[in-house]
Parts: sequence; C-alpha cells; structure tokens
Amino acid sequence: MKKAFTVARWEFFEKVKSKTFIISLFLTPAIIIAFSVLPTLMATGESDTTKAIGILDLTQEYFSDFKDEIEVYKLKSSIPAYAILNNFKPGLTADSLIKSADAMVIENKLDGYILIRQNGADSVKVEFRTKSIGNFQDIARFEEAFNNLRIKRKLVAENVSPQIIEFIKQRINVNQVKIEKPGEEGKGGFEMVFFSSIIFILLLMMMIIYSGQMLVRSMLEEKSNRLIEILISSCTPQDLLFGKVFGLSTLGFTQVLVWLLIGFSLIGAAIVPISSFDNIHLILLYFILGFIFYTTLFVGIGSVASTEQEAQQITSYLSLLLVLPSIFIISTLQNPDSSLVKIFSYIPFTLPSVMILRVNVSPIPLWEIAVTVLIMIFSITLTIKISAKIFRFGILYYGKMPTLAEIKVWLKD
Repeated sequence: MKKAFTVARWEFFEKVKSKTFIISLFLTPAIIIAFSVLPTLMATGESDTTKAIGILDLTQEYFSDFKDEIEVYKLKSSIPAYAILNNFKPGLTADSLIKSADAMVIENKLDGYILIRQNGADSVKVEFRTKSIGNFQDIARFEEAFNNLRIKRKLVAENVSPQIIEFIKQRINVNQVKIEKPGEEGKGGFEMVFFSSIIFILLLMMMIIYSGQMLVRSMLEEKSNRLIEILISSCTPQDLLFGKVFGLSTLGFTQVLVWLLIGFSLIGAAIVPISSFDNIHLILLYFILGFIFYTTLFVGIGSVASTEQEAQQITSYLSLLLVLPSIFIISTLQNPDSSLVKIFSYIPFTLPSVMILRVNVSPIPLWEIAVTVLIMIFSITLTIKISAKIFRFGILYYGKMPTLAEIKVWLKD
C-alpha cells in the first residue's frame, strides 16, 4: 500500500503542476457560469430600444383598439416598447398589402408586423411576421393584448359594466413554494433549482471527462515509451491502479474545493444564489461517489488502449454514459417521483447525476438515500475488482485491442 501512495503522490504532483490543470481550474467554472447564468440573463432581459411594429388588419375592425392595448407596454425608461404603424391602405388587394408589409420587414423598416385576417365566419387568424423567430416575449404580449381586446368587446356587446371588464382583465400569478418542514418555506423557485442542479451536473461531467481523458492518455504514453514496464517491476499492478485512482481522485477533489471557494465568493457578488448550496452535503456525497466510480472505470477500460485513436473511442463511449442523465433534466425536475426517474436512481451509471437533481427538487426519504449510497459503494468495489483484473493484463498488452473473449479470460484469472 505504501507504493500505491507513492504512485498517487507522483500522479498528483505531476498533474497539478501542468499548465492544462491550472488553466482548467479557473476556466471550467467560468465556462459553466457563462453557460448557465448568461443565457438566463439574456432570456429574461428586455430590449432597451423601441421596436417598430406594423399592424395589417385586413378585417379593418381591430387596429385602433389593438394599438392601444399594445402601447400599454413600456421600457424601463418609461418610453413605449413598441412604435405602431398602420400597414393597411385602401384600394389594394390583400396579397399586395402583405407583399408590401413583408418588404418593409426585409428592408429593416419594420422589426415585424401583425397580420389580422378573417378565418371563417366567426373567428380571425393572427400572425406575427418577422425575419427572425424566437422572441417569445413579444409573441406573448401581442397574444395577450389581442385576447384582452376580444374579451372586452364581447363583454361590452353583452352590456357588462366597465368595472367588471377591468376586474376580469386583472391577472393573478401563481407562485410555486417548496415546503421543506411544516410552516417552513424553501428558498428559490424553479430557476434556482434548475441552476443549482445543472451547475453540479456540468461540473461532474466536465471533471470526469477531463480527468478520464488525462488518465487514459497518461497510461497510453507510459505504454508507448515502455515506462509502464519499469513501474510494474517496482510495484504490483494493483498498487499502480490504486495509486493512479487515488492520485487522480485527490486531484479532482482539489478542483472541487477550489470551485466551491469560487462559488462561495460569487454568493457575495450575487452571481450565484446562496440557495444553490442548500443540499451541498448530499450533492458532494453523490458527486464524490460518481467521480470515483467513473475514474475506476476509465482506469480499467482505458488500460487496454494501445493507440490514441483507441483511447479516444473508449473515452467517447464512457462520456456518452455521463451525458445520458442530462437528457432527463427537465422531466426529472417536473416529476422527480416518476417510475423512469426512480429506475435511473438505482443504475450506477446514471445514479449520481439523477440523485443530484432529485435532492434539490423534493425531499428524499432517508432509506432511499442510504440504498443509493450503498449501491454506489458496492458498484465502486465491484468496478475496482474488475478494473484491477483488466488493468493487470491490459497495461502490458500491446498491438491491437483485446477481444471480449480475451478480456473474459483475464477476468477469470
């Protein structure tokens, strides 16, 4: 075991001094913050300039009132969010009016225009025609404005008093509150839960992929220059395996520690919400177990690679297993107790990421936490035994990739 710690110490100090590690230590959290925080800020941020919007009302019934409904929206500077232009001109056909309005959008004279036309005897069809699709805020506003107008007109036609109309127009928003204890409300809404979940899953994926690739390439380099044979002559394959896993895990936990310090420092700057660290003890537990599990897997499977291409294929396939849980992020947040989510909570390859999501969404029974932790510990123990057998032969295996039959023989020995 003493030799294993010697290998671990050598692996740690060799990697921690590399420029790649130092750069990734600070570049990784910067990338994650950019990918998780900036899109949210951009999506929720409003435009700071007034948009030129046309209205082409082929029915000639809605323009004036519709214009008044849209002009209610203001920018932060209290100026109108939209400058409305009437695109209807008498004496022209509908096709000519549409073509003329389309040309104004293409020539950037308008940011877009709203087309209103008859759609049957008792209904109308409304379109927002623009060069770019994706401004959901504008669409939602125009939709709400037009529906308010139609409801108001219908109520007026039915002789409903203006006070009742104003009351109906008032909207009550439903706020979601997470209850953790009787009389005690949880902190943060869906956005906070999503942020705190995705940031740790991204850290886990990036850290495992980076560390795994670094480890496989390190072993490949040692095999290609025959350094591995010198190492094996000084220690057993098991000592070398444990040393590499322990050294790389220590390196990974050093990264996590630095990233947590960065995260806590960002709380003061209000960039990262403090509620992101509410369940940090459980998140770190699954984070560490997941990292050790995949690191051991990378060591065992990666030891059979003899070329850079083979190493890249192996790391790519293992990385796909890491990406799989991210597909179910939204469904897990919306329904953390579904059968599919619970199945993934007991599969070692997906368990860490899924449980990181679940502990943030809803309370997890203590027995389920205990069972999932035991599953990971058992899986790590089993993976270490299997990886040790593969590693013992794989590190001295040169030439082509071993077949499944050969690996089965290694596992039996």
